[in-house]
Amino acid sequence: MRDTVRRHLGKVVAGTGIAVAGTALMMAITLPGTAGADDTAGGPASGRATGQQAQGESRAEGTQDEGAAVGPGVVEEAPADEETGTGRDPLTDDERARVERLALSKQLFRSSEDVDGDRGPQRVGLDLAEPEAGELDDPDAPRRAEVSFYDYKDDTLVTRTVNLETGKVEATATQRGVQPPLSRAEQDEAAALLLADPLAAGLKADYEDATGKELTSADQLQLHSMIYKSAPGAQPAVLDQCGEHRCARLYPKVRNGPWIDAGHLVIDLSTRKVAALDRD
Repeated sequence: MRDTVRRHLGKVVAGTGIAVAGTALMMAITLPGTAGADDTAGGPASGRATGQQAQGESRAEGTQDEGAAVGPGVVEEAPADEETGTGRDPLTDDERARVERLALSKQLFRSSEDVDGDRGPQRVGLDLAEPEAGELDDPDAPRRAEVSFYDYKDDTLVTRTVNLETGKVEATATQRGVQPPLSRAEQDEAAALLLADPLAAGLKADYEDATGKELTSADQLQLHSMIYKSAPGAQPAVLDQCGEHRCARLYPKVRNGPWIDAGHLVIDLSTRKVAALDRD
């Protein structure tokens, strides 16, 4: 039998307190464009969410997208009109697929790795780009898209701007220490790493207490996630590089049931290690 202290760390958030705790949690972690607590996070969304934690700082920045590793792209002719949007219309499915092909060069594809360690970077964002300063009032301004890739090989974020009319990449930015929200693929991988780690014992026990069933797969949970950035001296040394590394905190919920407290567990996707934050 687990002792009382350990059991407390994995307690199921239930009863009267769930209304307050659940609401506060959702205010902290739900990004604009996502649905309520019963939807799986990590789908397409745009915006920023920032939350402070006692042991560190969890931040979500930029555009959230499902994420994918795709083949290297080439410049191609503009597609037929029926395959494109106009003005500030959201990107069409055809445009999104085309932008991915155009933005991913052979060099980037061959030199990078995704969250699973496979060749090719992890797509973490894809959205319509803001018009340039001189184009704000121009109804015929070209449509552009921004696509972001995270390279797990060297922990860099590569963002490319693609002109949808010309099919050319007009700008490329490479950054370190910039962590947009997790894509769906990254969230799923973080959950798989967590469930395979001994530190998930309390989470699994709480799930079994709530459902009477064994927790064996992340598919049994509804997950929300946040990027974790370290605060010096406030967590185990193994997490000191979070922020330069891509680290995540997961907030699991039993499907059609209560939340489970697992926010003290941090998954470093860059090193594929799990650690627990120090707690009072």
